[in-house]
Amino acid sequence: MPPAPSRPAAPLFLLLVTLPLSVAAHQQGTIGSSALLNGLSHPISGLDHVLAMLAVGMWGARLGMPAIWLLPVTFPLMMTLGGIAGMLGLPLPSVELGIGLSVVMLGGVILAGLRAPLWISMPLVGIFAVFHGYAHGVEMPGLSDPLAYSLGFVVATGLIHIAGITIGLVTRLPHGHTLLRLGGGLISAAGVYLLAQT
Repeated sequence: MPPAPSRPAAPLFLLLVTLPLSVAAHQQGTIGSSALLNGLSHPISGLDHVLAMLAVGMWGARLGMPAIWLLPVTFPLMMTLGGIAGMLGLPLPSVELGIGLSVVMLGGVILAGLRAPLWISMPLVGIFAVFHGYAHGVEMPGLSDPLAYSLGFVVATGLIHIAGITIGLVTRLPHGHTLLRLGGGLISAAGVYLLAQT
């Protein structure tokens, strides 16, 4: 029995409810005084981060096993390395450009229906994740509880990846591949807009 048509709409509704009012990224979370809550809120404080993480989950779902879980695991692991580099003040040129390009290209591979092997898809996701992690890492040294913040950040990132995977399962519906490719095109177009703002 095919899944109910309303199921793929649920993550989209969640996304619309949680999207920030501003497209400006990397703003310090201000929900309450808890470092954990700030970490949970930070990944949705920038539209570029949300779109990139959704795209990773969507592309993983499109590629199937084992990419459906390897890509969403690769992203936070490499993002952690980028975050450490940012905390240590190590140089990484063109961070905002790298983040913007990640949205354009990850949306683009979904739009193109690219079925890349893991030896291409994992490094691509990993390289982009370093830029995202670095942008967040430069903000962490000033936090009073970086461990709780990091925990909240990782949990929120994982939830966004799961939302992306759930959206990617639209391919099980009639014309689902076309809908997914359309979603990738919208993400890529949003990335072009964000790049134009930087």
